[in-house]
Amino acid sequence: MTSLATPDELDLDIDAAPRSPRGRRERRTTTRPIPAADALAPVTGIAVALGLWWFVTAVLAAPGSMLRSFAPAPTWDALVTLLRDGSVFDDATSSMWRLTAGLGLAAAAGIACGAVIGARRIVERGTRPVLMFLRMISPLSWAPVAISLFGVGDSPVIALVAATAVWPILMSTADGVRRIDPDHLRVARGLGASRWEVVRSVAWPSAQPYLLSGIRMAIGISWVVLVPAEMLGVTSGLGYAILNAKDQLAYSDITALILIIGLIGYAIDAQARWLLQPRRERKAAAR
Repeated sequence: MTSLATPDELDLDIDAAPRSPRGRRERRTTTRPIPAADALAPVTGIAVALGLWWFVTAVLAAPGSMLRSFAPAPTWDALVTLLRDGSVFDDATSSMWRLTAGLGLAAAAGIACGAVIGARRIVERGTRPVLMFLRMISPLSWAPVAISLFGVGDSPVIALVAATAVWPILMSTADGVRRIDPDHLRVARGLGASRWEVVRSVAWPSAQPYLLSGIRMAIGISWVVLVPAEMLGVTSGLGYAILNAKDQLAYSDITALILIIGLIGYAIDAQARWLLQPRRERKAAAR
């Protein structure tokens, strides 16, 4: 008869693996280092994009061509001048204020309407044709209507941002509410949970991923629409700054402002992606 080897003979470190409350060993997770190729990939992509930009505007463009005004060298000079002047910071602040106000209005309306539509199938069926029709209209098509109703200034721009952002928030909220498991709701009510406890402990955790995804999508779309909306009857903002640079034939300033808009939009999306992810995923990513 063959004897079984003991843990000491097998040189196993049983205590190295932590045990769960039920006595089962849990696999210890370790953070793997990022491969060098993955770390260098974004840098390589940026370098290739800058190289193509320089090649098209500084090499392929004919001498004296307007395209040379958009080359990296004059754009860099214009960017430094704009940052030293400081006016671009005021324009960025105005744009951020309009974006925040429009998103706040869209979130309030989208979450409320989406929750009602997702909770009642008859409401969802009745509103689907109208919502799909309105959703497919370009937000900038409402610009004349917004100016006619609100005049010039911040109000029509905020209205256009809200009209842009409300649809992804509304649709995502309705989808999240619709996907809540009815059995979970029945169990919670059977255990004596109040309406607020059902919403907080069952409905919100189930719908949260869909809602947060819709808000992040709304932020990206709203930033894209905000810039052309600021070319309509306002005297501040990044969109107005581009329009003003075009009127002054300062083409390198236009390219510099485009870079600033892209960098701010990238930062907004990265921050929103981190803030709007579930707390569990945020803690796991921080380890």
